[in-house]
Formats: sequence, C-alpha cells, structure tokens
Amino acid sequence: MAEDIFYWLALSLTPGVGSILIKRLLDQFKTPEAIFRAPMKELLKIEGLGENGAREIQKGPLEKAVGRELSLLEEAGGKIVTLMDDDYPKRLKDIYDPPALLYLRGELRREDELAVAIVGSRKTSPYGRWITEKIGQDLARYGVTVVSGMARGIDSVAHKGALQGGGRTIAVLGCGVDVIYPSENRNLFYQIIEHGSILSEFPMGSPPEGGHFPRRNRIISGLSIGVVIVQASSKSGSLITASYALEQGREVFAVPGNVGVEGSRGTNQLIKEGAKLVESSEDILEEIIPQWRREKEAPQKAEMPVPDLTEEEKVLFRLLGETPLHIDAIIRESQLDPGKVSSLLLDLELKGLISQWPGKCFSKKM
Repeated sequence: MAEDIFYWLALSLTPGVGSILIKRLLDQFKTPEAIFRAPMKELLKIEGLGENGAREIQKGPLEKAVGRELSLLEEAGGKIVTLMDDDYPKRLKDIYDPPALLYLRGELRREDELAVAIVGSRKTSPYGRWITEKIGQDLARYGVTVVSGMARGIDSVAHKGALQGGGRTIAVLGCGVDVIYPSENRNLFYQIIEHGSILSEFPMGSPPEGGHFPRRNRIISGLSIGVVIVQASSKSGSLITASYALEQGREVFAVPGNVGVEGSRGTNQLIKEGAKLVESSEDILEEIIPQWRREKEAPQKAEMPVPDLTEEEKVLFRLLGETPLHIDAIIRESQLDPGKVSSLLLDLELKGLISQWPGKCFSKKM
C-alpha cells in the first residue's frame, strides 16, 4: 500500500497534470505506476496532455517532494484517500473531474453519503448566523452530515451548528490540511477532526491562495446531495458552488434575504432562477430524503451489455455515471460541438443507455 500511495502522490505532484488529465491517464493505464512507466508515444495519445505534460511524467516521480508530503502527513496524523479506494466518497467520484486523491484528517464514514452543503457570505448578519446555525443543528439531528468550507461567516456557523446538533460535519479546505485558515478557527478545526473530517486536494503546507477556492467549491457540492446558499451578494463565491451543484445534478436551495440589501442579491436571484426557497430544515429534508431513500432502496441490477457505439458515443458514455451531469459539463469535458453533444445524447437515450433528468442533466441508466 505504501508503494501504491507513493505513485499516487507522485502523479498528483507532477507539474501540469491536473485532475481531468489524471482521470484520462488512469482510464488508459489503470494505475499511477503504469503511467510513469508508459512510453512517450502512448502518453501523447492522451487528449490534452501534450508534449510538456508527457515530458514531466517521463521525468519520473519527484521522490523528495513525495517523501516530504508523507512525512508532513504522518506528523499531522492524516492519511491519503485515492480515487480507487473503497472509502473515497462515492458521490464525489461521480463528478466529471474528481480529485485523484484527498488528504484527510479525521474520518470518512458511510453515513456521510447523506450530506448537505451549507455555504454563504463571509460578512454575515445576525439573521444569517441564526438561520444557518438552526439549519445546521436540525440537519445534524436528522443524521445529515453538513459540508462546508470552514471560511469566516456562514461556513463556520454551519459547521458549529452541526456540532451543536450532535452530528457530523466535513470541512473542505482551499489550503493544506495542516494549515488552519482562518486562524481564529483553531478550536473549530480540531472539533471537526473529532466529529467528522477535514479534506483537501492541495498538498501539505499549501497556503489559502485565491485560486484554490473555486476548485475547492466543486468538492463541497460534489460531496453533497444538495447545496444551501445563505446570504450571498451578486458576486459571492458561494454562487460558484451553486453553479457547480447545478452542473453536477445536485439540488440547490437558497435562504431569502431582505430586498435591496446587497448581501441578499445572490440568494434572491437564485430563487428567481429556480432554487428552492428555504425557511427551515424541513424544506431541505422533504427534497433530499425521498431521493436518498430511492438511492438506497434501488435494486442492484446486473451490468447491462452495451451495444456497439461510435467513438463519439463512447466518449459521452464514459463521462456519465450514476449521478446526473449537466449538459454544459458534458460539452466542456467532451470538447465536442454543443449541437453534436445534444444529438449524441438523444441517440444514447433512444438506445436505452442513459436517462435525462430535469434541468438538462444526464446519467447512465442503472
């Protein structure tokens, strides 16, 4: 296992090779070790990798960097969960660009599959803090794991609410799992480790740089059945999480705010666009619990034989999983013409291989 983790870390630390390329490389070569042993001509067949990326892989594992990561991780009492591990979150694995590996402090449990994200503004009002804490508490008491980003404001209150409700909570960081940011959340940080988990895709010691947070947001929504937005301005980063949620086929909820107040413009706009208005946790539970029960009670079917497909149909079929994926994400990831994608999806649907969901989302038919 130690050798396996070595190659996973080495691949994740290879310059210019991000999560999408790693997923394509794994589809072709199956293991990180095999990727490093692959000849240049085979690497160049991977779409989007290019000569520079292939050369970086050909240089081989960065042994000193990997050794440093392992040492820092052991010192922090953390572990690595890879895309191929059984305890990698199933819902996150189904998004189109899952992290190849997660740095973890604390514990991931099967019950965390029933999760809801709560995110919002760093600048909060007393009302925003009150409703966030109450929703977090109520969801936790119902057995729902609360996911957020441990930022100042709504995120921190959401975690605290879940802990006060006696439940579990997951914090997804835009920095390394050994970096406490913001620093005033030190006590909260260790409480989350004790009653949930701290996750990050960023290497140990990574600072909380601005560019990290949009990437972090796709993991927050990816872990969750639905995302609740509380207090967001028209330019809030929380709206990025809502956008990812829509692309990933997740439910989007929004707590309404005062008309004319900038801190409410984002949430009120989401409601105008179709997000479910939230006045209490019941508004969330009545949407997610039936979905959760359907997922758990669905009979396990034998794998369906796949008829002959064209190369372009295969590209789309491989992109889809059990979790509905928005057509915009399918177009972006496949790099095919939007009209072509629509036509191919219709063909796959007519062949009985995929299902279409509300909001132009698609999944494999299970």
